[in-house]
Amino acid sequence: MTPTYRRPLFLFSAHLETIYPALARNVSDVPYERERIPTADDDFLDLDWLRQGSRKLVIISHGLEGNSSRAYMKGMARTFYRNGFDVLAWNFRGCGEEMNKQLRFYHSGATDDLSWVIQHAMKREYTEIDLIGFSLGGNVTLKYLGEKNVPPIVKKAVTFSVPLDLHGSCLKISKRSNWVYSKRFLDNLKKKVIRKSEVMKGLNIEGIDNIKTLVEFDDRYTAPLHGFKDAIDYYTRCSSLHFLKHISIPVLIVNALNDPFLSPTCYPHEAVSGNRSLTLESPRYGGHVGFAQFNKNGLYWSEERALAFLTT
Repeated sequence: MTPTYRRPLFLFSAHLETIYPALARNVSDVPYERERIPTADDDFLDLDWLRQGSRKLVIISHGLEGNSSRAYMKGMARTFYRNGFDVLAWNFRGCGEEMNKQLRFYHSGATDDLSWVIQHAMKREYTEIDLIGFSLGGNVTLKYLGEKNVPPIVKKAVTFSVPLDLHGSCLKISKRSNWVYSKRFLDNLKKKVIRKSEVMKGLNIEGIDNIKTLVEFDDRYTAPLHGFKDAIDYYTRCSSLHFLKHISIPVLIVNALNDPFLSPTCYPHEAVSGNRSLTLESPRYGGHVGFAQFNKNGLYWSEERALAFLTT
């Protein structure tokens, strides 16, 4: 299929396409029901459900420093709920309303938590589970699917704005033209570490204000807290780019060509062409987790595209 997304005229740059949906979109009529489940390591995950007795379930994973209440999450959840699916929008560790209990947080390769959520959902009488992931959540989703331990009930997946090459994307987002995004992410991540250090031993926050890039943050905190040697080791072992060849169910990856977060290595058309299960679409526009459109009953293009792929 040829991507058909056309951006609204007033969103005339990649930055506007990225920022407008995040700040201006309001999604209502999403009556989540919260469930907290324990993890095997004495932590917890907060899940937000939309249930109507369907035999089909969609599990949605959010992006860096996101959560289930973000407009892009609620918009996707509402779309599938209105089209007969049950929906589970889950919050990564430390991304809900309450800080998680362990030193570890979440990261771009934390497929153990996604697997735990899927196993929990399988206790219900579903006949089909599909996955949707945005940005970091898209990377987690693709890595999970490429680890070759996917239960047969998981049938399809769609991902948007995926940093398939984590190192390349971190370097891209740290460029001067992206300082607004990198500063926001870094400020939030630093606050989270400081907050946790106040109630838990094992986090040294001396000099944390001197960290200026996401690579530096990952080198000091993300990597060692999650069992990696350093940031490069973390990026190498967790980039979903290296797992694509092992994916064996139908998967759609949508990365806009003007995404300000993604490096050229996040458009691996040659690698995707070698796996018939994969479809990579690169619309000219869309920004990062953007794809805004109007006069479509409140649907964004990404929601229409995901619904079309998962129901055909």
